[in-house]
Amino acid sequence: MEARIQKWGNSSGIRIPSSILKSLNIKTNDILTIEQEDDKIIISIPKKKKISLEDKFKDYNGKNLAKEFSWDKDVGKEIW
Repeated sequence: MEARIQKWGNSSGIRIPSSILKSLNIKTNDILTIEQEDDKIIISIPKKKKISLEDKFKDYNGKNLAKEFSWDKDVGKEIW
């Protein structure tokens, strides 16, 4: 398949056919990795890093970081 590089604002862009995007489950605004290898441009889906529960809480010091919350007055049909 050939594609043409076109002007896109101050940059250049290439369109990826929707059939390829669908088959790879890539959606608008997804992040992709772009690399150059010799005379090739390689576009790939980045591997998701698995973060352990231990890593998620490594900087947690045991304090509740939430600020005091105000419910204010009802402004609509809220039911409390």
